[in-house]
Amino acid sequence: MANPKVRDLLARKAEPLQLEALTGEVGFDKEIPTPEASSPGLVLAGYTARFVGNRIHVLGETEVTYLASLDAAARRRTLEALFAFDLPVVVITKGQAAPPELLALAQERGVALVRTQLKTAEFYRRLKPFLDDAFAPTTTVHASLADVFGVGLLFLGRSGIGKSECVLDLVERGHRLVADDVVHVTRRGNDVLIGRGHELSRHFMEIRGVGLIDIKALFGIRAVRQQKRIEVVVQLDDWDATREYDRTGLDRQETTLLGVALPLVTVPLNPGKNLTVICEVVAMNHLLRYGGVDSAKEFNERLMRTMQQRRDVGTYLEEDDE
Repeated sequence: MANPKVRDLLARKAEPLQLEALTGEVGFDKEIPTPEASSPGLVLAGYTARFVGNRIHVLGETEVTYLASLDAAARRRTLEALFAFDLPVVVITKGQAAPPELLALAQERGVALVRTQLKTAEFYRRLKPFLDDAFAPTTTVHASLADVFGVGLLFLGRSGIGKSECVLDLVERGHRLVADDVVHVTRRGNDVLIGRGHELSRHFMEIRGVGLIDIKALFGIRAVRQQKRIEVVVQLDDWDATREYDRTGLDRQETTLLGVALPLVTVPLNPGKNLTVICEVVAMNHLLRYGGVDSAKEFNERLMRTMQQRRDVGTYLEEDDE
């Protein structure tokens, strides 16, 4: 995925960040190469040894006041040291007036100079979600995503196995469609995956023999949602009589998506299987485990206790000589 440009920042966040371009469209096509924003700090005082230039640089009240305290020649030298680096964009906060030398150098070096009315701390707080989203790892998977009892189930399987039909049945039972056929997945932080549909096909579904249907129009706004965290992967497979399937739930399977480990439930399909109810149980079982209740583990522990008690009784009777 290409890095965002300064133009993208202005187009998407001009209103919430209260941004105003002071140099016209100069530097709008420059890329923002890193998801970092910081103050120039000591570089304004002449220390440039550890300065990182390829990020958004923010001039708050402290920096602007310091520049104003210098005479014109010293201010020019200080700003030339700053603009010697490849800066993507410079932002002035709190609606402060830009020093003339700053405006001139930004124009000369082709760097966008932007002003916001927000205070510095508030600007950083509102900017971070944009940067996190723009630089988040993403991928696209051929799957369906549904919200079942608040749990995001991602359905995988070969084309035509019945992923869409399963989700359609879940929607009819009151659950919610997030995306069908194409799911865009974005990683937030270290272990959160967010899935959403394509902008053009969002909340549309293809049913073989019927065609495209609009879930929101058919079932109402409550039947869809824009995005959902992916919490469990449900793999739909054709029934294979020669294969061993997990029957206890003790041996948990996992799969990895964008470097995040997710629980994997493999459901073999054969005639007469109520797939929708099984998927509801998968979601509820996940909620139970999240709440600290592991049915398979508890059953296994109960079985082991019973076996141990019977073994103890047998040992006692063997040693009783009466």
